Parts: sequence; C-alpha cells; structure tokens
Amino acid sequence: MDDDALEQRFLRDGYVKLDGAFPASTAERCAALLWERTGCDPHTPATWTKPVHWVFDMAQPPFAEAANTPVLHAAFDRLVGPGRWAPRTSLGSFPLRFPHEEEPDDAGWHIEGSYLPDGESWYFANVRSRDRALLMLFLFTEVGEQDAPTRIRAGSHLDVPPVLARYGEDGASILALAKELDAVSAHRPQALATGRPGDVYLCHPFLVHAAQPHHGTRPRFMAQPPLYPTAPYLLDRADGDHSPVETAIRHALGAGQDRGARPGAAHPSGPGRAIG
Repeated sequence: MDDDALEQRFLRDGYVKLDGAFPASTAERCAALLWERTGCDPHTPATWTKPVHWVFDMAQPPFAEAANTPVLHAAFDRLVGPGRWAPRTSLGSFPLRFPHEEEPDDAGWHIEGSYLPDGESWYFANVRSRDRALLMLFLFTEVGEQDAPTRIRAGSHLDVPPVLARYGEDGASILALAKELDAVSAHRPQALATGRPGDVYLCHPFLVHAAQPHHGTRPRFMAQPPLYPTAPYLLDRADGDHSPVETAIRHALGAGQDRGARPGAAHPSGPGRAIG
C-alpha cells in the first residue's frame, strides 16, 4: 500500500500488516536460532513439552537485519515521525507457542506496558505511551488460523486513551487496566495476525490484543518487541505536526482530527477473520 493508505488504515484499525517486510531467508535463520534457545527438536514433537517457551533479547545478526529493512524504516517514519524513533539492534520478547494439551495462562485481552515505576512489579502505560512508539509483531514461521495467531480488536486503540487519561502522567499498571480495557473494547471486531515468515504487523501502542491456545500442528515463532521513541509523544504540538500515533490518541480524547484522517471507521473483517 502507498504511504497515505498505510496511514489511513493505521488510524482506522490501529495496525497495519507489511507483507514481506524482511526476507523469508532471514526469518528462517532467526527461527533456527530460536529453536536452539528452546532446547526442543523441530522434528520431534515429543520434545515440545510446554505450550509457550519465552525467549528474550536476541542480538545475533539475523535479528538486527530483520528489524532494519528499508520497508520498515520507511513505515516507522510515516507512523512515528522521522527522527522520532530509535533503530533496534536486537529483537526481544518471543512468545514461542507450541501445540499442547495444556492451555496457556496468558490469553487475556490487554495492552502492553512500557515502563516500570519504582516498587512496582507490573509494567505501566500512560496516555502519551511513555517509552513505547509502537508494538510490533515479527513472524518467523507460517502462522495460520490454527497456529495461535495473536487476536486483535481492530479499532480498539481508540477506546484506550480515555481510560488512561484518568491516571494522568503517572499512568497505571496493565494488570489494573486489563479488566476495564477488555470491557470498553469488547464491541470491536476481531482479527487474527496470520501471515508468512517475514511479515510484520505494526500496531498502535494502545491496540487491545490477546494470545490464544495453539490448535495446529506447527509451532508459531513470533517476536513482539517495542519500537522505542527518541523523544516523548506530544499531544499538543504547536506546529500541528502530530504523528499518526499521536493523531489517534488526540481523536480518542476529543481533540479533533489531524491531516484529515478518519480514525475508527468500521473494519471490513468480521469476528475472527484472518488478516494474513
């Protein structure tokens, strides 16, 4: 899609999917390194002993390559703003989901937290999305509807700012917010983050999403790292040059619409519709 279409879809749905954002060969190299980290054998399902293996920071060259393609950098410029995001040298937070009879315990609707105040054990979020420019989903394996694709409530990024605004600059923990954010976004249509190795979903930081059990036969390898900002998001720029992320928050708070955008239009997908 062209830049204008990318921006309009992001404002409406809270996410965009970039097909082939990085090479499938790079995804294959990343997946091989992730298999090593799990200690499981990709050819022996008997070794897949847990429904989820969590792997964290991976800074080997394939991961840095995946995060720094021209396609992704151009999209970051468009959605966050040139000079307002920091290139990643690694990827982290990999929930590697396996077919398993045990149900995962992390499948509730939520947004991601991004900072940890002193004395707290759960990460917080605030209305300016402190310390997080975007949520990103990098696919390293084929992800079909049965392969535990991330569930997305399309347009839910517009339901979250009024809730966060009540907590001011300090924000609140994602644990404290989860029940209310689930309730205020329950009317949104559900989409599934399916796709092929090398696809990337770029999501508004306030997009409500959830994991789900794996009902397929092939493990799903994905990363869900943040894109970090180089400066805080601002909701009242004197020059009016708000990024699409800021524009969506402003619209949700009733501050009008920048750039002639129309956030929140109905999503064409029905409940559970795969978007890969």
